[in-house]
Amino acid sequence: MRLSSSLPLFLLFLGWVPGVVAQRTQVRLRLDTGEAEAALAVLDARAAGGRVPDSLWSRLEGSEGYGRLAERERSMGRGFTPAEFRAFLLEDSMLPRRDLLRRTLAAWSVMPVAEAGSRALAYLPEGTPLAATVYLLIKPRSNSFVYDLAGQPAIMLFLDPDKTAASFANTAAHELHHIGLAAACGAVPAAAMGATSAVAEKARDWLSAFGEGLAMLAAAGGPGVHPHRDSPVSDRERWDHDMAGAEGQMREVERFFLDLLDGRLTDETEVNRRGMEFFGVQGPWYTVGYRMWSTVERRVGRRRVIEDACTPARLLLDYNALVAGDPTAPRWSSRFITRVRALVPDSSRAAPGSGETQRP
Repeated sequence: MRLSSSLPLFLLFLGWVPGVVAQRTQVRLRLDTGEAEAALAVLDARAAGGRVPDSLWSRLEGSEGYGRLAERERSMGRGFTPAEFRAFLLEDSMLPRRDLLRRTLAAWSVMPVAEAGSRALAYLPEGTPLAATVYLLIKPRSNSFVYDLAGQPAIMLFLDPDKTAASFANTAAHELHHIGLAAACGAVPAAAMGATSAVAEKARDWLSAFGEGLAMLAAAGGPGVHPHRDSPVSDRERWDHDMAGAEGQMREVERFFLDLLDGRLTDETEVNRRGMEFFGVQGPWYTVGYRMWSTVERRVGRRRVIEDACTPARLLLDYNALVAGDPTAPRWSSRFITRVRALVPDSSRAAPGSGETQRP
């Protein structure tokens, strides 16, 4: 079965699902399978026992998905060369996966993920558009991610034959939420973001990484559903183990921000190294972020979550206020919270459920 390399994902994926019809005009996605098709053509040539012709390598390396993947990897400081990618497709382990990859590509290209779009929209401000190109990719690294949110947004999905339909929908919802959040928050004027300085802007940029936790919450569908309900047991166990270590994770993240805000951390390379460590497989940006977002939703509702979505510094204030009377809940230190308040445009907003006000 030959798939079109550029299909209107809006028509292909959304379908007519009760409860989503009214929302469907907010979703404008395009599906691009060109890179995966070209990679499979290379594997087919190998399976036929002949040499892979230059024309097939040119088709692969000229595909839109390959080009954007190369841009992204290089922007992350990772090596990405045609020779390395060719070596990946020439590995002996790739041939036995050829038919699995082809079936997965066919299945994912027609899989209805209307529910995934609905989950993402449920945690975004009303009217937020979801517009992007979705690339299904056969590639060396098994990660999926979003790219170029401020330019031409892309969702780069690793084609994984081991992923179930439910797990695929969870991944799609997670990445769709990132796309929507970037669209919703891109219009927030800098003047409305609180203290202005290079350090304050840098701190706010890194606080936005807690959006990973919000995407986990949105993809699950709410705080009452385990974020890894549809994942392999090993993923659920890793998540539960890391969630249990929240206190230590919060102290590490807090130390990072205080070093940044207090001027002890100024080297850009070192800032990025330390901040990136909190991504990990699903590190503190995910687990601590999820803990805060889900706590806010459980205690005061989803509306407050959406209100905080574009100003994650406010999330930290809300979370600390909500767990103030819970001796079992990890909290941010008062020193750190004092610094965070300066990053919030309206830090005099009433603390949730307290009847009091928070002041800088």
